[in-house]
Order: sequence, then structure tokens, then C-alpha cells
Amino acid sequence: MPLFEYKGKTLAGTAVAGELRAKSRADLERLLRRKKIMISNVSKKPSQLKFKLGTGIKKIEISRFTRQFATMIGAGLPMVQCLDILSKQMESAELRRIVGQVKESVSSGSTLAEGLSKHKKIFDDLYVNMVEAGEIGGALDTILVRLANYREKADALIRKVRGALVYPTVIVVVALAVTFIMLTWIVPVFAKMFSGLGAELPAPTQIVLGISEFLRQNVGKILLSFIALGVLFRMMLRTDKGRLNFDRFMLKAPLIGTLVRKSAISRFTRTLGTLISSGVSILDALEITAKTAGNRVIHDAIRRSVLAIAEGDTITGPLVQTGVFPPMVTQMISVGEKTGGLDDMLSKIADFYDEEVDAAVSALTSIIEPVIIVFMGVVIGGILIAMYLPMFDIIGKIK
Repeated sequence: MPLFEYKGKTLAGTAVAGELRAKSRADLERLLRRKKIMISNVSKKPSQLKFKLGTGIKKIEISRFTRQFATMIGAGLPMVQCLDILSKQMESAELRRIVGQVKESVSSGSTLAEGLSKHKKIFDDLYVNMVEAGEIGGALDTILVRLANYREKADALIRKVRGALVYPTVIVVVALAVTFIMLTWIVPVFAKMFSGLGAELPAPTQIVLGISEFLRQNVGKILLSFIALGVLFRMMLRTDKGRLNFDRFMLKAPLIGTLVRKSAISRFTRTLGTLISSGVSILDALEITAKTAGNRVIHDAIRRSVLAIAEGDTITGPLVQTGVFPPMVTQMISVGEKTGGLDDMLSKIADFYDEEVDAAVSALTSIIEPVIIVFMGVVIGGILIAMYLPMFDIIGKIK
């Protein structure tokens, strides 16, 4: 079992830290909660870090399964029959297999939440806890509809953010590829032609020829350097400090920072609001929201909120301290806590920030497009002009 390091506080407020072996981070957190330790930080020992393979199941397939399952349960079909039908009609063979296993678990007497919890890579803590709350409260159909709505909106938000980044990324890659081809293939042709002139070349031409020669002689080393940097970057992101610094940078980055911040706030408020409205306790809801926050800065803020609530404080204080959440958001959360309508208030904030993400995506696209076009024009145009300058000199001397 992997070895974890943890920090936290007891209910009396005493700081504690240590190491403990557990099957997973979730198991470790359960063990510490039983010991009445409120966790502030958990990390794997560096020697235990490993790359994880994906399941191959797309998020949209899980959302589609949830929506179909909710519709069948709402129509009054028995749960086992619903799972049997869904296990045969899922597009993904892996998801068909998993749904079939869940059906077998339910048929043998387990609850739906217990069956889903055996497949944590597919059905996360948020999913399992909401289903468990629905089963206990006798409102599984309502909870599944709410869960389907949540997943569809969350997936739509992710698609918006990714969509905003795909176009500029493709253009930048194409621009860099064209520049590389020009410098390694086309410029050397001009270099051979200029070598026979015997005249001194203009400074811009010499600079471009120098860059071209450097690339041709060191292309292998450059590629290896980029690969090494990529590996080091991935390793850095797998450490707590590295991930925290990167996520903090992303929230403050020019152009993209606003989009990242607004999408993070939308995800946080929608997740927490959905869990609370589904009957999940506030502490469990915050624990789950922290795991699905997608940003370490917000994750740590939520963890501090858990400790604050355990000590009799409110959620709002730790969120204000992060500097991530605008005053409007923290004020609305504070009002929701005081009036007992926190779930409704969180849903309103999430809806508002979904619209803000749409606006941020449009603004980002409108800004990046001209910047990329100017970049391509300056770089590629500059190379061409530098190559033609000696020819202009020759033509001028002939006249």
C-alpha cells in the first residue's frame, strides 16, 4: 500500500502530522476522520508517485448513462431492470461491463451506492454520495435527475473552456511548424545562393541564417530538451507544492487567468450546491467538493473551510482569505448561510458564472486571434524580408 503524509487538527484545535499507509487517499481520509482528525493536507510520499492510466470512458458517456438511468427510474422501472437494459445499450464496451457489474452487485443485495463505489475511477465520490443520499431519502429518481443536470452542465463548461483553447493552440502549433520548416529547409537554400556572392550580407539576413544553422545542427538536442522539460513539468505537477504554484499562476495568468478563475468558481458553487440540495451533510459536501475542485488553491481553501466549520465558524472566512473569490460571491454565500438557503444561492452563483464563462471565452477568442495573426505576420514576414534584402542590394547596385 502507498505511504501518505498528512497534516491536520484535532477537534480540540491541536495540530497533528504524520505518515500512514492506506489503499488510497479516500481510505486514508476515512481512517483519519474516524480518529476525529480534520485534514488540512494529504500527499503521497515522492517515491510512491506513479503515472495513472485512464479508463477510456468519456465523461459524456457517463452523463448520458445518468440521464437515461434517471429517466427509467422516474418512469417506475425496477432498478435491476434499468441497469440490465443500460448494460446492453452503452456504446462503450468498458462502461457496459461496469454497469453489468453494478447490476450484479445490486441483484445480490447491495445498495446502488455500494455497487457504484466499487468503480471509483468512473463514479467519483460526488456521484456515489449523491446516490447514497437519494437512496436513504427515498428520492433516488429526483437525485439522479439532479445529478444528470449537474454532469451535463459541468461537461458543457469543460467543453467551453477547451473549445476556447483549441483554436489558438492549433494556430500557434501551425505557425511554429511553418517557421521551423522555413528555417531548416527554405533558408538553407538561400544560404547556398548567398555564399557565392562574396558580399557582406545585411544584419537581419545574418541573424536569420545564424538561427537556421543553429537549428539544423542542434535539432536533436532541442527536441530532447523539450521532452525533458515536459517530463519535469509533469513530475512537478504531481507534487503538492508544484501543483499549488501552477494553479496559483493559472488563476493570475494574463488573458487566460480570468477564464480559469470564473470556470473554477462555477464548478465549485455548482458542485457544492448540488450536494447540499441532495441531502449530503455540509462537511461531507465540502470534502467531496475539495476533491473535484480541479484547482489546488480552491482545494486548500475548501479544506480550511472544513476545519473552520468543525470549530464552529462559517464557510465564508477561508474563502475570502484565498483572494480567488470576488466579494459578490463570498457575500452571497454568507447570505445563503445565514438564511438557510445556501444551496439555492450557490446554484444562482453557478448559473451567473456559467454566463460569465461564455463571455470570457468570446473575449479570449477575440483577443487571441489578432495577436496570433500579427505574430505569424511578423515572424514569417520577417524571415522572408531578411532573405530578400541581399537581392534588393544586388538589384540596386546593377542600376
